[in-house]
Amino acid sequence: MNIERIEELIRVHRDGLLKSTVPFWMRHTIDREYGGFLNFLDHDGAVYCTDKPVWVLCRFTWLTALLYNEVEKRQEWLDASAHGIDFIEKHCFDTDGRMFYMVTRDGRPLRKRRYLFSETFGVIAFSEYARATNDEARLQKAKDLYKLLLRYYRNPELLPPKVYPETRRTKGHAMPMILLGITQQLRKNGNDALYDEVIEESLREILDDFVHEDEQALFETVGPNGERLDSPEGRCINPGHAMETSWFIMEEARQSNRPELIPRACKILDWSLARGWDSQYGGILYFVDV
Repeated sequence: MNIERIEELIRVHRDGLLKSTVPFWMRHTIDREYGGFLNFLDHDGAVYCTDKPVWVLCRFTWLTALLYNEVEKRQEWLDASAHGIDFIEKHCFDTDGRMFYMVTRDGRPLRKRRYLFSETFGVIAFSEYARATNDEARLQKAKDLYKLLLRYYRNPELLPPKVYPETRRTKGHAMPMILLGITQQLRKNGNDALYDEVIEESLREILDDFVHEDEQALFETVGPNGERLDSPEGRCINPGHAMETSWFIMEEARQSNRPELIPRACKILDWSLARGWDSQYGGILYFVDV
């Protein structure tokens, strides 16, 4: 691909993001009556459900702060991020310090899950907002939440198991993948030995256990030491998830000046596109059985 084509694609995607996607959500998502964001929107911006997923609240809060930090100092983006932080702080934390999965429009808890993904996205929301505002209290909130979720992740007995691990031991790709991504975001506010440790652990686990070069696939579920599982769960790949992991690995190559990671990330991307592209209808298939 020549440089002109690369520059053309950058323009297409930048314009799509900044002239279409972000303006649509800025027009329709902000809940000025109850706070936070309304995320279940039709193509015309009509709201078809007022419940608020905490993942999405946190991610839009992070996104608007990131746009402010890295694209342009637009006050509307910073205001939107502050709007999200305010709602999250008031309504999305349980008394044990963990976060809910879903709340009502006015912030009453609907559901809390054993998974730690609300907390992972909470980390990047508070971290990026703190970077935009130099808010030390919000940065500390991000760090405390990060340490809390690591405690639960590293001590799985603290959470009820999803399956009976004594019968069949497995592990999933999602947590090392998201830990890699959120730690990179948190590190923008200053490095820490803990961040380096988590990033190295995550990279090792992804590249050594979940990536299977012989099958040209990054699997979602493997045995405790990366063993291939011959079951529907063990044969499953999520092409979009794998491509996101490829992005995080490339970002680590960029942030840490480790060019040797680029070929490994590109392999994951190429495999996932080859297996995941829907040749009949276009787009990326959600799941594929290898």
